[in-house]
Amino acid sequence: MKTLDTPRAKNLALLLLAMTQFVIVIDASIVNVALPSIGRHLHFSRDDLTWVVNAYTLTFGGFLLLGGRMADLLGRRRMFMIGLVLFSLASLGGGLAQSEGWLIVARAVQGLGAAIVSPAALSILTTTFSEGSERNRALGIWGAVAGAGGAVGVLLGGILTSGLSWRWVLFVNVPIGIAAAVMAPRLLVESRSGDEAKTFDIPGAVTVTGGLALLVYTVVQAVNEGWGSTATILRLAGSAVLLAAFLVIELRSRHPLMPFSIFRLRTLRGANIVGMLIGMSLFSMFFFISLYLQDVLGYSAIKTGLSYLPLAVGIILSAGAASQLVTRLGFKPTLIAGLVLIAGGLIWFSRVHSPGGSYLADILGPSLLAAVGLGLAFVSVTIAAVMGTEPHEAGLASGLINTSQQVGGALGLAILATNANSRTQNLLRGGVHTTAVALTKGYDVAFLVGAGFAIAGAILAAVLISSRDSQAHAQAAQAEGLVAPAVAG
Repeated sequence: MKTLDTPRAKNLALLLLAMTQFVIVIDASIVNVALPSIGRHLHFSRDDLTWVVNAYTLTFGGFLLLGGRMADLLGRRRMFMIGLVLFSLASLGGGLAQSEGWLIVARAVQGLGAAIVSPAALSILTTTFSEGSERNRALGIWGAVAGAGGAVGVLLGGILTSGLSWRWVLFVNVPIGIAAAVMAPRLLVESRSGDEAKTFDIPGAVTVTGGLALLVYTVVQAVNEGWGSTATILRLAGSAVLLAAFLVIELRSRHPLMPFSIFRLRTLRGANIVGMLIGMSLFSMFFFISLYLQDVLGYSAIKTGLSYLPLAVGIILSAGAASQLVTRLGFKPTLIAGLVLIAGGLIWFSRVHSPGGSYLADILGPSLLAAVGLGLAFVSVTIAAVMGTEPHEAGLASGLINTSQQVGGALGLAILATNANSRTQNLLRGGVHTTAVALTKGYDVAFLVGAGFAIAGAILAAVLISSRDSQAHAQAAQAEGLVAPAVAG
């Protein structure tokens, strides 16, 4: 099998993989600035508007494990290209949407395409770069562009929405996706696992996605229908049945979507739990900051997008530093430090009690603090999640950590939106507060809950992730660093 054995070839492959992941991550946030415009043009209610985001993140998270297994068995480069084409076509369909349902379906298909692309890209990276300092540097670059994708997505969304229309936040993916698919055969090497049983656990993928989608929908609707209502209880029960069916299917299947043997690795187990909490704490941050800037401070879409530029730069710089910190200190202390900084940034955001706030006084400082935390946490948790895995498990491990983060993001957005909307509606019913004040206080609650998830992540990282694995990884990376690196700069 052909391999990439020169620094230049590896750097070009990394550039393509990182660029693709950048686009995939952007698409989870690029619509945030455009949400008010989408809501007006397609007549979304405020509660239903979250499904423009959740339709993408849920199918993305739900099908990542299947995407990872398909990459391992059918060829990682092949599935990378197929996923890009599907993602691009769905983006075109979403940009042409004429109704609420049409757009949600297109976003769901986008998520499916992303679920094929993302684990293929990360598994190509982990099989191309050897474990240690080489992979740390590669994942530092990967983490910089992927971690900044959320912030840059808001910036790009603002520019496109203001300069053209909200439809261009979807159209922009089409030429990029097609170009990446065309370049893949020239820059990437085909690889797959040695498992000859090319079977796919479709029932497992369907049950886990259906169960999670129903769970998030239940949480979103509970603010209007009540947690004790019959509808809420029935939906929770249905979600539990689907997720239980997924576990039964996995235990009985000869070729399960998620072989539980991979959880023999303590660090992998801990990293995925913490990865879910990172998603729950941070993905919603972009959603609520965008709404605060536009609905409360009255920012235009372009001004909102530009407000994210310091956040994006902070993530890029801190993610680059994270790979060095992991090599020197290990991924565990780097991850815990990142989560503590994330919590601090979100608590700082929650101190904005007045609609008369300003960007410099209330947004810039916590944005930068959260940015540093995100860069440190994102890179270190990814390194931890793939450490110690065998080459034939690369797709599964990659799909698993992406699943944890994306599903965590979808559940976190549902939980935080429910809390924020409930607080806002209660204040408005009291008749004492203006809409702007009620919205601001609702967002404050959301940020505090997000901070709680980050604190829980820091505690669990300290308990669940192996210090021995972290130290061993750092020592091996330091020893390997004495050899000339294969990844530039």
